[in-house]
This record gives sequence, structure tokens and C-alpha cells, in this order.
Amino acid sequence: MKHINRPLPFILASTNTGAMIVNHQDYAHDQHGNTYGVGCQYLSRGSFDPSEIELVLNLLNLRRQHHGDGVTALDCGANIGAHTIAWGIEMTGWGKVISFEAQERIYYALAGNIALNNCFNVRAIHAALGNTKILPDLAAHFLDIPVPDYTKNASFGSLELRPSEHNEFIGQKIDYQTHTQKVPLLSIDTLNLPRIDLIKMDVEGMETEVLNGASDSIKQHKPVMLVEILKTGGDRIIDFFKDLNYEFFIKDINLLAIYKNDPILTSLKVEHSEFRILSKKLWQKKEHTEAIDYYLKYLKYRKINKAGKTPNQDIHLFHPDIDKSEF
Repeated sequence: MKHINRPLPFILASTNTGAMIVNHQDYAHDQHGNTYGVGCQYLSRGSFDPSEIELVLNLLNLRRQHHGDGVTALDCGANIGAHTIAWGIEMTGWGKVISFEAQERIYYALAGNIALNNCFNVRAIHAALGNTKILPDLAAHFLDIPVPDYTKNASFGSLELRPSEHNEFIGQKIDYQTHTQKVPLLSIDTLNLPRIDLIKMDVEGMETEVLNGASDSIKQHKPVMLVEILKTGGDRIIDFFKDLNYEFFIKDINLLAIYKNDPILTSLKVEHSEFRILSKKLWQKKEHTEAIDYYLKYLKYRKINKAGKTPNQDIHLFHPDIDKSEF
């Protein structure tokens, strides 16, 4: 056999999640010299964002507890499947996952990881997510996205699909003009899913567009939402949920939104003093009805927390009219 010198960026790693195809070049350095990237986390720690994944697993189990089997979770911006694989394994026999990944090479790793971990309740779709409802021309239901060099280091999960003057430097220069690939552009609403329990969005600045493309589904199914706010900004995402009757929490760089009448709220471990503080702030703003509502929640959550029935989720209550300084 002829010997050919070629780079081998994708490797098979034994991780805390299971056997995972990982790109060992998936890393970059921030302005403070810290190293980040999905591959970097796996190969240096054995896991990727374990506290966030644990939170979602608890939420999925709560949805099953209160809404029954058949739980459906959407992983929007799945990368190589850190969330997808953990969800699929956890929900064996009672739920399913639909995962979306726009980068073709990353999608291959995602699909490989699904097969390696025998997640028969998981479906992977190679597509970018957006809002095709405003694009009547079917030819416009595609998006030209940049193709980085996967043999050289970069944080591939931080790649933004559209160019802007504020694009993050991910470790290598990205060519948005000539080195691109056309991929399908989908809206969640066009899938016409019969049930959606949870949607996780990590789509590098396209969160608002994806939310608008899922607006009908969110109004119908009222799923738990975990949306990254790092690049889109919390204000724009909060505006989307303005009239949808959601309760908000902060989890690291994510906004967690849960429908106010979803019974899983009573099972979340939230520091009860936060409800009392928010109640006082609302009362000072003469929002008396809402202030009383949050004080009653304070009393309820104090009772729940004293009972010690639920694990600490490390999430913090957020009110868009009071806490906008958070963003």
C-alpha cells in the first residue's frame, strides 16, 4: 500500500458521554489566553459542559413526569452531539431527539456518534435552521455557509454561518466569499411536529431567526427553551417571548424559558429568596399585581427548597423589566 502523508484531525475518544468522534484540532484561544472548543473540552476534561447537560436531562425527565412518554427534544446546533448523545441515551424507551447541524464535516461526526452509541431514538438532519416562512421562493431555502479548514485548529462550534463586521475570530480566518458550501435552510415550523417538549438553541448569532421560524410550534407546544444569548443578546430573545407567558431564568450564557403554566416549574430548584427580591422590586415599581404573584411564588419555592425534594439546578430567576442589566 502506498504511503500518503495526510492529517488526521478526527479521532475516536473514550469520553464520559461514551465513545465519541472528536476533532483534536477543535480549539482556539480567547483574548485572555484561555483555551476553548468542544474537542478541547472533551480531550482535556472528558466531557462537554456537564452541568448544562445535567440541567437539560433533569428538565426532560420532568417533562416525562408531568406530560408522559413520547418526549421530543430538538438540538439546534448539535455540533458532534454532546447534548444529543446524552439525551438519546437518557430517553431510551420514552423519548426521541431531532438534531440539526449545518457544517457537513461536523454533521458526519454527529451521525457517527449517534451510530457508535446506538441511539436509535435520535435523528440527525444536515441543515441550517432559520426562518424560511418569509422566503416564498424555494430556491432561497438554501444557505451558503463557509467551510473552515478542519485540519487546522479552530473552535468550529463557534463558526458563524453569515458574515458580519462582528464575526468572532475562531482561531483561523474564515472565507465567506469563495470557500463556501450550499446547505438546506429549514424552519422548525415546516416540520409540523406533533409534540415538542424542549428546544436547545446554540446557533451562533442566528437565534432570533430560528425562533421566528419556530414561532407557531412554540405557541402550540409551549416547550422548554434553552437559548444561548452570547452573540444574539438577551434583549432580542426576550422580545420574542414577550407575549408568550414564559418565566425566565439565567443558566451561564443561556436564557432558560419555561411556560408559566408548565407544572415542571414546581419541581425546579430555584433559590427562593430570588422571588422575594423580585417581588420587592416590582412593588417599588408599583407593579402590585405581579409583585404579589412573585411573593406567593417565593412562599411556594421556600417550602419546596426546605423539603429538599429537587436537586440544585444552578439557575437564577430573571425578569426582563427588572434585570435587563444582566445583558
